[in-house]
Amino acid sequence: MEIGLVGMPNAGKSTLFNALTRHSVPTAPYPFTTIEPHRGVVPVPDPRLDALARIIQPERVVPATLTVVDIAGLVRNAHRGEGLGNQFLAHIREVDAILMVLRGFEAPNVPAGLGEVDPLAELEVLDLELALADLETVQRRLEKTRRAAKADPQAFAETLAALEDLAAHLQSGRPARTWPGRAAWQGLLRELFLLTDKPRLIVLNVSEKDLPEDGSAAAELARRAVAEGSPFLVVCAELEAALNEWPEEEARAYRESLGLSGSALDRLIQAAYAHLGLITFFTITGGHEVRAWAIRKGTRAQQAAGRVHSDMERGFIRAEVIPWNVLVEAGSPQAARERGLWRIEGRDYEVQDGDVLHFRFHA
Repeated sequence: MEIGLVGMPNAGKSTLFNALTRHSVPTAPYPFTTIEPHRGVVPVPDPRLDALARIIQPERVVPATLTVVDIAGLVRNAHRGEGLGNQFLAHIREVDAILMVLRGFEAPNVPAGLGEVDPLAELEVLDLELALADLETVQRRLEKTRRAAKADPQAFAETLAALEDLAAHLQSGRPARTWPGRAAWQGLLRELFLLTDKPRLIVLNVSEKDLPEDGSAAAELARRAVAEGSPFLVVCAELEAALNEWPEEEARAYRESLGLSGSALDRLIQAAYAHLGLITFFTITGGHEVRAWAIRKGTRAQQAAGRVHSDMERGFIRAEVIPWNVLVEAGSPQAARERGLWRIEGRDYEVQDGDVLHFRFHA
């Protein structure tokens, strides 16, 4: 899973990046501290993987991963060349989801992107700038399609009409995800990698004193998030970055004292998995490796085998399946076999969250 951070300057994007990835990219109280995009890869915490590792004692334990991409802050009129962020939007066009980071903290020595702390206004600016950046993408495709249509107008008539309608929709400042033609033109949208068509999560970055909620701004953002079907989180990026240096038990206890259900990383991953429809299955390679794999809910066994290796998908014969908790209770894969707890499933079996899979295939 790959997530791109989008926000205005001094909203705390890089601080949140550091908190999520345990990196130490520069942060400073002035705009455009981030110039080159930053990428960080973090393991996805999963107690089920830990439980499997305890009974298998493998040489390697490989969790699923989350990649976080941090780019320069966007400013008003970024689509016209203002600031730096618009130059780097290409770096997040292929991410799975976008994390909208909004400033909800006061800091006299750190100027806000709009001159004052107004997360709702920041969201409006970011939405407009992303829509207009997408408009440029659609207009380039539109010009290319018009040139191609000169040789065969009938063949491109429907595509041209769709692109023109999409361009008009974006030009009004509305996101691609609300375009009426979206359902009929999914293939075209996938080719365009539009930022406003991606699933998104909204994060309000507040000071520690405002945790776990931040008054009216948080309530209004929460209502907007619910209306569009996006997850909404309130975090204190500065605190989360600091707690990374604490012993794990002390950090957990301190978060609980603030009314937080977990770390920013844990809460973000849970929200992102639910929003993107992701589940996890596990594989065991002898006593050598236990690995977690993230897939879309509804994935069939043969396609899940392809996540492990393309040869497994091509030569798929069957999958041996056992729920992770049943395997842990049995004590070992062999003990589970002796008790008949593994079952055989075919290529069309829909993989369930927490399944342990062993694939049989023709080499």
